[in-house]
Amino acid sequence: MRGAGWHRSGWAAAALAMLVACSGPQPAPGPSPIPATDPVAQDTPPPDYPLEVACAGVGGVVELHILLGANGTPGDIRIGRSSGQPLLDAAAREGVRSWRFRAATRGGQPVATRMKIPVTFTPPTMRPERCFVLDEQLKRAR
Repeated sequence: MRGAGWHRSGWAAAALAMLVACSGPQPAPGPSPIPATDPVAQDTPPPDYPLEVACAGVGGVVELHILLGANGTPGDIRIGRSSGQPLLDAAAREGVRSWRFRAATRGGQPVATRMKIPVTFTPPTMRPERCFVLDEQLKRAR
């Protein structure tokens, strides 16, 4: 009996030794992968609010679809969803054109990225003084 038990243990030890020997030296772990990053807004002033629309108390949201370049500047800018006001849509596109971002990265390198950006125009709660001048100009033009 005693010999049979030793035989099984000896076989298991030999199998384990063979497994370790066949696996060879393990490579040292390499550097951990560099995490990807998303773009970060750096300089994004609000677009100019068209006076005619602001004076009329009209607001809206424009959803822009942007191709942000690897240099952090917006390239292709398209209207994904209109505010319903052509002047607001144009102001959003024009304003975002000057925005600057820290570009997204992949593997530590900056890459171009597609983004959706909502631009909200909220009418002023108090009518700006310039609106009264605009009213007079419109009356004279009629």
